[in-house]
Amino acid sequence: MTIEAYTNPDFGWKEKITFLMITLLGMAVCSAVILIKAKLVSAGVPREERKGAYYRQAHNRLERFYEMIIAGSSVMSFSCAYVIINHVYGLVASGQGTPGPLLEVLINAWESGRDFILLLLICLSCVMNTILDKLIIPLRRIGKEEKATIRMLAMFYVIIILVFLNHIGDESEYNPVMMYYLGLMVGRFVYFDASFGDFIDALKNMLKSLDLLILGLVYTGVLCFVGFNKGYLLERNYYIVGAFYVHLFMLAVIFICRLTHIFDLIVRKPKGYVEPIHEGYDDRAYEEAYDDRQDEDYYDYYDDDGYDDYEDDGYEDDGYERDEYERDGYE
Repeated sequence: MTIEAYTNPDFGWKEKITFLMITLLGMAVCSAVILIKAKLVSAGVPREERKGAYYRQAHNRLERFYEMIIAGSSVMSFSCAYVIINHVYGLVASGQGTPGPLLEVLINAWESGRDFILLLLICLSCVMNTILDKLIIPLRRIGKEEKATIRMLAMFYVIIILVFLNHIGDESEYNPVMMYYLGLMVGRFVYFDASFGDFIDALKNMLKSLDLLILGLVYTGVLCFVGFNKGYLLERNYYIVGAFYVHLFMLAVIFICRLTHIFDLIVRKPKGYVEPIHEGYDDRAYEEAYDDRQDEDYYDYYDDDGYDDYEDDGYEDDGYERDEYERDGYE
């Protein structure tokens, strides 16, 4: 068995660029939907705070969507690895494949310690998730707790995909993988010192991003349909391998969007806006923005001459003349 068995030789660079453009178009549509939702949410705040609320909602919701795709891709990598290893093991066990020395070691390890290998793959997917959203595609507008909630939502996102693959008759078996995901989700919801209120709060936090879940499923479904319909993805490789390829293209698009800062050009930061502080946020960026706002407030206090506002506040009545201000260094 070789890696070529899970790739499509007809999916060349021209087809890859075409599919990347389709993925970019899909991300543009998803971003437009996120902007509309942010506009609707911010419409309920006072007019003077509306621009800041819209800016905050738009960027926060977009990064949550990015995080769901990143976490979903990491979880999908675990699912895909499980399916491929199990497939290769089934072929070798039935005598249809001839393993090499390295693959034979993997097959023997799979026979004796499948559960431990699955646990290792889960840990590796978590490491992959951290590398992606910390180093490759850094997301700084959402805090740690928010990321944890979105990652839990991403597991639910992948479970829905696996349930659909089972429903359409994919030959692979996804029940063991889904049981692992369900166990992780239950562990996230219910832990030893948790109360029923904690469970309800965690559930509410996840439901707040339910629209992003639906948007992500539609986005993935359309790309998978186009990929299989155009022959970019092969059914013989199992549908989940094609879905994983789709997520790689989605990650590439997110990386391009973050690298070019195109969304920052579409939704510009309002004058004087200060990012809310959360755990893990860059404090220096906050302090610089706060200092800028303080400077703006300071200069707004003066008029063109620089003194009339002081005079209006009664400073001349207290005996402070303009020349005294200049003499004392207040010029």
